[in-house]
Amino acid sequence: MNHPAPTRTPVLRLTGVTLHLGRDQQQVTALDEVDLAVAPGEFVAVTGPSGSGKSSLLAVGGGLQSPTAGTVHVAGVDLTTLREHQRTAHRRRHIGYVFQQANLFTSLTAREQLLLTAHVAGRLDATIRRRADDLLEAVGMTARAGHRPDRLSGGERQRVGIARALVLAPEVLLVDEPTSALDRARARDIVDLLAEQTRRHRTATVMVTHDHEILDAADRVLTLRDGRLS
Repeated sequence: MNHPAPTRTPVLRLTGVTLHLGRDQQQVTALDEVDLAVAPGEFVAVTGPSGSGKSSLLAVGGGLQSPTAGTVHVAGVDLTTLREHQRTAHRRRHIGYVFQQANLFTSLTAREQLLLTAHVAGRLDATIRRRADDLLEAVGMTARAGHRPDRLSGGERQRVGIARALVLAPEVLLVDEPTSALDRARARDIVDLLAEQTRRHRTATVMVTHDHEILDAADRVLTLRDGRLS
């Protein structure tokens, strides 16, 4: 089943995407002919039970994993036709990724995590520095901006990871369980921030989540079960 954004040209499009994991008797189908189109400024939430393929969907959509079959277009380019170094370069230019684990650099402060992302992309300037500070304030991390990850709680590290993914205002934002380490009030603030940034910067955002209390922030809610999107 296709799930298009009907009135705007998608910036993220998965067509007939199938992903097999393992081999022979141990092979499982993580994604089963998934079609998904997400337009600029659209916030799509994907729910489903554990093991349904939600993280695989983000990995394939972000070019972190190649599908067994199908195509993945991001900003007009089919990632499945690119070599690994080309996919990496395209991902840096166009995709922001919020991992379930923040994956911060242990030697960098919270603020430096954001600035490094901009530096690697060749976009570190005064505007980005101001945006980094604004985002740290938006996620409630201004007072902790000078602390390294070992001085931050799990929830604080997750908030830094979210700010880092947003700092370059990516065309595509892929978000894996952003509220899993947050209390209820902070979870609502973070999801509202994701929704606001999606619309302000016309980002195509896909968020996978188990948290049904935040689904009202999304424009569309889809369900992934046994690798099939519905």
